[in-house]
Amino acid sequence: MKLLLDEMYAGLKEYFEILGWDVESAQEAGLQGLKDKDVVEYAKKNDLLLITQDQKPADLAGLVGAKFVLISHAMIADIAISKIKEKYSNVKQK
Repeated sequence: MKLLLDEMYAGLKEYFEILGWDVESAQEAGLQGLKDKDVVEYAKKNDLLLITQDQKPADLAGLVGAKFVLISHAMIADIAISKIKEKYSNVKQK
Protein backbone atom coordinates (compact mmCIF):
# COMPACT_ATOMS: atom_id res chain seq x y z
CA MET A 1 0.00 0.00 0.00
CA LYS A 2 1.29 3.46 -0.89
CA LEU A 3 0.85 6.41 1.46
CA LEU A 4 -0.07 9.98 0.57
CA LEU A 5 1.15 12.43 3.19
CA ASP A 6 -1.00 15.55 3.49
CA GLU A 7 0.95 18.82 3.40
CA MET A 8 1.64 19.04 7.14
CA TYR A 9 3.29 15.61 7.15
CA ALA A 10 5.61 15.96 4.13
CA GLY A 11 8.59 16.14 6.50
CA LEU A 12 7.86 12.58 7.66
CA LYS A 13 8.39 11.05 4.22
CA GLU A 14 11.93 9.82 4.90
CA TYR A 15 10.85 8.26 8.21
CA PHE A 16 8.11 6.23 6.52
CA GLU A 17 10.47 5.28 3.67
CA ILE A 18 13.14 4.01 6.03
CA LEU A 19 10.45 1.90 7.67
CA GLY A 20 9.72 0.33 4.28
CA TRP A 21 6.70 2.29 3.08
CA ASP A 22 6.16 3.61 -0.43
CA VAL A 23 5.32 7.29 0.13
CA GLU A 24 4.28 10.32 -1.86
CA SER A 25 3.78 13.77 -0.36
CA ALA A 26 1.00 16.11 -1.40
CA GLN A 27 3.69 18.52 -2.58
CA GLU A 28 5.28 15.90 -4.85
CA ALA A 29 1.87 15.06 -6.29
CA GLY A 30 1.23 18.72 -7.16
CA LEU A 31 -1.54 18.97 -4.58
CA GLN A 32 -0.07 21.76 -2.46
CA GLY A 33 -2.63 24.48 -1.80
CA LEU A 34 -5.46 22.62 -3.54
CA LYS A 35 -8.87 22.02 -2.02
CA ASP A 36 -9.30 19.11 0.36
CA LYS A 37 -11.67 17.38 -2.07
CA ASP A 38 -8.97 17.43 -4.75
CA VAL A 39 -6.46 15.77 -2.40
CA VAL A 40 -9.03 13.13 -1.43
CA GLU A 41 -10.01 12.48 -5.06
CA TYR A 42 -6.32 12.04 -5.96
CA ALA A 43 -5.83 9.59 -3.09
CA LYS A 44 -8.89 7.57 -4.09
CA LYS A 45 -8.08 7.58 -7.82
CA ASN A 46 -4.54 6.36 -7.13
CA ASP A 47 -5.49 3.93 -4.34
CA LEU A 48 -3.36 5.78 -1.77
CA LEU A 49 -3.86 5.86 1.98
CA LEU A 50 -4.12 9.52 2.99
CA ILE A 51 -2.43 10.48 6.24
CA THR A 52 -3.76 13.80 7.52
CA GLN A 53 -4.16 15.87 10.64
CA ASP A 54 -7.19 17.74 9.32
CA GLN A 55 -10.71 16.58 10.05
CA LYS A 56 -12.25 17.80 6.80
CA PRO A 57 -10.20 15.68 4.37
CA ALA A 58 -10.68 12.71 6.68
CA ASP A 59 -14.44 13.27 6.60
CA LEU A 60 -14.42 13.66 2.82
CA ALA A 61 -12.34 10.50 2.41
CA GLY A 62 -14.84 8.62 4.55
CA LEU A 63 -17.70 9.86 2.40
CA VAL A 64 -16.14 8.71 -0.88
CA GLY A 65 -14.63 5.50 0.44
CA ALA A 66 -10.99 6.56 0.19
CA LYS A 67 -8.46 5.09 2.61
CA PHE A 68 -7.29 7.50 5.32
CA VAL A 69 -5.77 7.83 8.76
CA LEU A 70 -6.58 10.88 10.87
CA ILE A 71 -3.87 11.87 13.34
CA SER A 72 -5.80 14.20 15.63
CA HIS A 73 -4.41 16.93 17.84
CA ALA A 74 -5.66 14.95 20.83
CA MET A 75 -3.59 11.94 19.74
CA ILE A 76 -0.48 14.12 19.44
CA ALA A 77 -1.13 15.67 22.87
CA ASP A 78 -1.54 12.20 24.43
CA ILE A 79 1.79 11.09 22.96
CA ALA A 80 3.52 14.24 24.20
CA ILE A 81 2.10 13.85 27.72
CA SER A 82 3.12 10.20 27.81
CA LYS A 83 6.68 11.07 26.78
CA ILE A 84 6.86 13.88 29.35
CA LYS A 85 5.75 11.51 32.12
CA GLU A 86 8.17 8.84 30.91
CA LYS A 87 11.15 11.19 30.83
CA TYR A 88 10.28 13.35 33.85
CA SER A 89 8.37 11.11 36.23
CA ASN A 90 8.67 13.64 39.05
CA VAL A 91 6.87 16.43 37.12
CA LYS A 92 3.37 17.07 38.43
CA GLN A 93 0.44 18.46 36.47
CA LYS A 94 -1.33 21.53 37.68
